[in-house]
Amino acid sequence: MTPKQLAFKAAVENIIKKLALRNMEGYFFEDCNSCVKEIIQMMENGSSVGWGGSESIKECGLMDAVRSGNFTLLDRLTAKSPAEDRELYAKTVLSDYYLMSTNAITLDGELINIDGNGNRIACLIHGPKHVILVVGMNKLVPDIESGYARVRNLAAPANAKRLNKHTPCFNMGRCADCLSEDCMCSHTVITRRSGIPGRIKIFFVAQELGY
Repeated sequence: MTPKQLAFKAAVENIIKKLALRNMEGYFFEDCNSCVKEIIQMMENGSSVGWGGSESIKECGLMDAVRSGNFTLLDRLTAKSPAEDRELYAKTVLSDYYLMSTNAITLDGELINIDGNGNRIACLIHGPKHVILVVGMNKLVPDIESGYARVRNLAAPANAKRLNKHTPCFNMGRCADCLSEDCMCSHTVITRRSGIPGRIKIFFVAQELGY
């Protein structure tokens, strides 16, 4: 591993200890292949799997592995109407596994997520039996304040470009604290612990993933 990856590993080893105190589990992997292999082996065959449209999940190869495996994928991106989208979401809330990333995670093990519609963070909070997060090196922040700034000024403008959202950050490359129709920052959630021990599992990968 590179010095940057070794430093990330050292930080993650400490974060994993903090996560245990918060009823969450953490695992470290040097690369995406080993991470995806472990997750697929962990999930039971025939399970229903939902996801939050995460770029990290796609980039690491987990979505391809799920699609080629023995799972029932609840993919909201396949919905052809608002009614079908709502039906898929209802099934996702009761899924066996929910796949996502996090916008940021502090060195103390707190998750920071900002969402437009709230479907992603709603499933993180409650519903799916298991929540699996894949987190790259770029998501680590010193504290909640830094995480909040990271999401608004780094992740949100990049996602605005990806999704072609008509927001000020699309043009400015930074947050303008907008209230536009396309605003992606409607809900902010800090997850400091899991009410159900072990429900939330965080898989750290020594690569940059997502935004």
